[in-house]
Amino acid sequence: MKNIIITGTSRGIGYELALQFANAGHQVLALSRKTPHILLEHKNISCLSVDLSTEDDLGKVTNFINNSWDKIDAIIHNAGSLINKPFLELSQNDFESVYKVNVFAVANLTRIALPFLQKGSHVVTISSMGGIQGSLKFPGLAAYSSSKGAVITLSELLAEEYKDRGIAFNVLALGAVQTEMLEEAFPGYQAPVSAEEIANYIYDFTLTGNKFFNGRVIQVTSSNP
Repeated sequence: MKNIIITGTSRGIGYELALQFANAGHQVLALSRKTPHILLEHKNISCLSVDLSTEDDLGKVTNFINNSWDKIDAIIHNAGSLINKPFLELSQNDFESVYKVNVFAVANLTRIALPFLQKGSHVVTISSMGGIQGSLKFPGLAAYSSSKGAVITLSELLAEEYKDRGIAFNVLALGAVQTEMLEEAFPGYQAPVSAEEIANYIYDFTLTGNKFFNGRVIQVTSSNP
């Protein structure tokens, strides 16, 4: 059984992933600002209320790992922030709030976890097709899509830097998934894939993908977006 950190577990994909791993007997550290009761009550899930946009808040993660785990087998950077605004209306604060969750939190949490990662550990970052160079882009997503492009490059660099330790870093660039965040950003839009369906894919990829890939960006979409 493995020790898995998952971010953004209050709803959507992260919530489904936490339950899947825990129900399979793995130990899950679920990180989100709000925690559903079903996660709190699960014997294999430890929940921490963490604001990932605040570096100091991640000290809770450090304390937990030091006191409870001796290793980390996988991290799934799933938490995301999306602002849908015309570029002229985007402020610096808008860009910073998105980047703090989508990029800086990924870097900070990975840095905290690195002493506990070992040969065979797998770090999976959930990005978006909007962050893929040459993909179809959508007006209003300048902050979101550019942050998802940044985290792709970050993961590629970390894969190279830590390949000698046997730690794999991969990215899953998702197309549209029917989640609460999508509904809030694009009311009425119906994505072809549910949160549970994509969680099934991410679950399997987290456990086995590092045997085949390192430093790769896998496009996971049946549509455009």
